[in-house]
Amino acid sequence: MTDPHGPRLQDVVLTSGAGGTPGLRGVLGIPPGPGPWPGVVLVHELFGIDDVMRRQVERMAAAGYLSLMPDLFTAGGARRCLVPTFRAIAAGSGRAFVDVEAARTHLASLPDCTGRIGVLGFCMGGGFALLTAPRGFDVSSANYARLPEDPDRALAGACPIVASYGGRDPALRGTAAQLEGVLTRLGVPHDVHEYPTAGHGFLDDTDPGPRVLRPLLRRVLKFQPDPVAAADAWARIEAFFAEHLSADAARRPEGDAPGA
Repeated sequence: MTDPHGPRLQDVVLTSGAGGTPGLRGVLGIPPGPGPWPGVVLVHELFGIDDVMRRQVERMAAAGYLSLMPDLFTAGGARRCLVPTFRAIAAGSGRAFVDVEAARTHLASLPDCTGRIGVLGFCMGGGFALLTAPRGFDVSSANYARLPEDPDRALAGACPIVASYGGRDPALRGTAAQLEGVLTRLGVPHDVHEYPTAGHGFLDDTDPGPRVLRPLLRRVLKFQPDPVAAADAWARIEAFFAEHLSADAARRPEGDAPGA
């Protein structure tokens, strides 16, 4: 049963820009109580917007953020859209990036949005969270994300980034340390952490994806929830977002640390 005093989810249609998806769909999470609130664009995993992803939108709304997840597979589901979406990540441009920007623009237009907006992504979406960090967002959370081919160039000028990885994720071994090094060189404020017990997808609250694929995903990618690591990662994400999306952050001169 839905809590009448909790966050509300709405299915919405967004206006995307030139080269974007016509009739772009999304899920909007509205926090309880009075606004205005900062906004967060969430970018889904490779399985699209399923019940797991809808609960992630709800989680961020419960934390006090207008939360919007655009459906990057609106034009034909994962079967037709997955490969073009990964090609867009590799190129750093394309329809999916236009759609993510459409979500940011939509949040900024809402009267209950403060205008401070972050981006948060999982798996495939984590790649978008990294690549869009220099593109108008105020903070980014990249979770088990591959690094771009030239991360020093792609992340130059990025907003503050909080990132989480699993030490048991065979596809991303060493990525957390690489990202830490890149962000340190670039002078980007960051919090990067690797959880030794966790594999891929550990922020999900249940096994994601088609049921028939779940044993394979667990065995090959160690793709499974890790409640202990997830609780710590969410605490870090929420603290980092609270710091960088607050009204105080908006007034703080660029480069000043909190309390400076």
